[in-house]
Amino acid sequence: MAEGWVGDGGGREFERVLDALRTRLTDGTYEVGDRLPPQRELADHFNVSRDTVQRVLKALAGEGWIESRQGSGTRVITTQRIQSPTAKAAQPGRGVTLGSLISKAFEQPEITLDAYTLTSESLDAHVRVQVERIRAGEIAPQRIALRMLLPSETLELPYPRAKDPAYDEAMRQRLLAITRLHTTSLQGALRELRTEGLVPNVDVKIRHAPLTPTFKLYLFNGDEVLHGPYEVIERPISLDSGEEIEALDVLGFGATLTHYVKDEDPNSQGSVSVGSMQSWFDSVWNLLAE
Repeated sequence: MAEGWVGDGGGREFERVLDALRTRLTDGTYEVGDRLPPQRELADHFNVSRDTVQRVLKALAGEGWIESRQGSGTRVITTQRIQSPTAKAAQPGRGVTLGSLISKAFEQPEITLDAYTLTSESLDAHVRVQVERIRAGEIAPQRIALRMLLPSETLELPYPRAKDPAYDEAMRQRLLAITRLHTTSLQGALRELRTEGLVPNVDVKIRHAPLTPTFKLYLFNGDEVLHGPYEVIERPISLDSGEEIEALDVLGFGATLTHYVKDEDPNSQGSVSVGSMQSWFDSVWNLLAE
């Protein structure tokens, strides 16, 4: 979930920098114990004000990614945790990351990606990295097929939710704004690849189901799965008005995920896990989603 959505203008710059740093925390760029660049260096790199950088760092600290100490800078205290019981790590000595799995999927001639999530935020950030790789000529997929399941917009969700019921509507509108922002960004980025002639076949479909996501699910090319529960946390959240409130939220980027890989044995843990989760996704997509 995003922290501090404050509308257009400065809010867009805030979201851009927050997405970029979150992506680096989940793709292996930053590991536990690493120090982030100084605030002034980050501001220059992203071409934003130091105030924007300070708000982004506050958001990341609130989500448990980093901690800042005067005189010693900002240190990474957690990264995306992915367990991979059915496959070796993507890089020697380093764990599998969401970024590495999406990168590997996009290196195939045909990409099928099914996602079930509370918002499209994490996926948007990582897919836009692949879009830039395609534009740079590093990879050249011929077909991208994305299906994304989101909760129904009219569904009353238990999170994110303010501790004070008076802010329920503000929180609902905040969630809708975040979801629509990243959904539009994701759709636009992929469809532009087709318009520009970089990927001949692009098919993006989004449906909403009357279910509260209690877990995040990614299915890559029918062969690999990332699956993990959302962890409910209590933390401050900034509203459009700039007011800060206490709320229940969930870890999205930081959720611990398990990675399963299908193999030649239909009864192996990996094959059974991938098959059952693909069947679950297809059943909700076909029978419940709108």
